[in-house]
Amino acid sequence: MERLPGSATGVVAVTTENRLQRTPDGAVWTVAGPAHSFWTRYLSAFERVRLLARVADVSTPPAGASRVDGLGVQVWPLPSDVGPTRYLPRRRALRRAVRDAVDDVEAVVLRVPSPIAAVTIAILRRQQRGYAVEVIGDPYDIAAPGTADHPLRPLSRRRAVRKLREQCHYATGAAYVTETHLQNRYPPGPHTVTVWYPSVDLRPDAFATRPRPAPTPGDPVTLICVAALDEPDMGLDVALVAVRRLVDTGTDVRLVHVGDGRFRPRLERMTLQQGLSDRVTFTGNLPATEVRAELDAADLFVLPSRTDDLSRALIEAMARGLPAIATPVSGMPELLSPDCLVPPGDPVALADAIRRLLDEPALLATAAERNLARSRDYRAEILAPRRAAFYRTVRLACRPAAVEPASPVREHASAN
Repeated sequence: MERLPGSATGVVAVTTENRLQRTPDGAVWTVAGPAHSFWTRYLSAFERVRLLARVADVSTPPAGASRVDGLGVQVWPLPSDVGPTRYLPRRRALRRAVRDAVDDVEAVVLRVPSPIAAVTIAILRRQQRGYAVEVIGDPYDIAAPGTADHPLRPLSRRRAVRKLREQCHYATGAAYVTETHLQNRYPPGPHTVTVWYPSVDLRPDAFATRPRPAPTPGDPVTLICVAALDEPDMGLDVALVAVRRLVDTGTDVRLVHVGDGRFRPRLERMTLQQGLSDRVTFTGNLPATEVRAELDAADLFVLPSRTDDLSRALIEAMARGLPAIATPVSGMPELLSPDCLVPPGDPVALADAIRRLLDEPALLATAAERNLARSRDYRAEILAPRRAAFYRTVRLACRPAAVEPASPVREHASAN
């Protein structure tokens, strides 16, 4: 019997670009991406989650891996590689796997920007079915100057921005991780249900009881950065040069980096070349409790990323009462005051901002107090009901229905 779209009552299909690993027993694992507990958030409105992700088979779980599948969460494996070799057959295999995955679900939520989401939307629109998007990143920042040297970068940037605007415009529902930034650049359509919530909701134990006291002038200072090292965009290379500059000008500072990824060996070599082996520590991935311990032992959080969404790591550091310095990409200006933001890719500006805060304990204390207060806007008790209400709306609204043909959407920001 032919299946009808929407016939799997209570099932929501969710897309992710996180690459997962599957062991012979069928268990699915992740190293740096969200684990099972994250995906259960969709169970507030649905009975089951079908997670569409690229999955590679491995013999054993990777070191530090966490389980993704489990009660209420099924992983639907997509081809793990759609590279240039045999591109068309692989592309067809991806479309076929996506079409089978969404064929019988009640609703589809797409975490964008995402190539998998783009394939899924094309299928859904041909079937005249609605979809919802969760906008968790900004292709305008992802392909900004300095993030890639490819000659086609400006063209691909414009195409990606235009595509995401179109996806948001025609979505039944659109959720954004920022309060205003992504909404302004990728506005929803006139009939799109919209909401904002980040990919983090803080439990009571995530909060420090008071802001971090400023270190005594002249004492050693510990900087901390928490970020995956799978892409060069997180700016740890910038932080290393800034630390070298601070040390050379008499500031006794060390840096702890929490996180891992394929660029770690390159950054460790850079650390050695900068003569910072005794001042920089790479911890790798840590359990949440140990990450919190590292935050509590630090004096200042730094995140000189070239591109980012509304950083979970930054919000969690703010909740520990830490002062912080970041770059004004994506939604960061919604979190930090202008005096705690520096241009991306500028180690001199980063070093100067760190020194200025350390030289003025009152500024450091004010930043810590402000951050702790701001982080309370991201409490689970505030965000979870908002998110659940959105998912319930999506469940009701994302039924087979006529969808207008795609038409160009006017650009609201330059994309050079």
